[in-house]
Amino acid sequence: QVPYQPSSPRQVANALALLRGRAGKTVDLGSGDGRLVLEAHKQGLRPALGYELNPWLLCLANYRAWRAGYHGNVSFLKKDLWKVNLSDCHNVIVFLAPSVKPPLATKLLAELPDDARVVAGRFPFPSWTPSSTLGQGLEQVWAYDMKEVRKEAQ
Repeated sequence: QVPYQPSSPRQVANALALLRGRAGKTVDLGSGDGRLVLEAHKQGLRPALGYELNPWLLCLANYRAWRAGYHGNVSFLKKDLWKVNLSDCHNVIVFLAPSVKPPLATKLLAELPDDARVVAGRFPFPSWTPSSTLGQGLEQVWAYDMKEVRKEAQ
């Protein structure tokens, strides 16, 4: 369980700036109230979906999608991120606690395609070297291109 901490507007903007110009399925692991998924869809990343276990946050995310006019265009699913297959994801957003990053790194390495990009907010992946980063302090986000991460891991 990771405590809910909503992303600031600057964190959302920075995360999506690192995905600008990309295409393909975009997922937010631990999507909370859905703000990153909604902004991804708004910026043309489709399909955009979030995985979240907290039913209250799922309700809030679906309400926000409806209010933004995106109901039916984005998805918020009550699924455990450890149990979903991410092999068809090209853009992965992760704003999760540092304790989750090492086991999640293993899962992402095993499942994501080479052309996938992972954007981490708040905390970087400790064993990966970012392809790029944006922002300072709490607003900082890190992008990791899986092809480079795999090359470095060998």
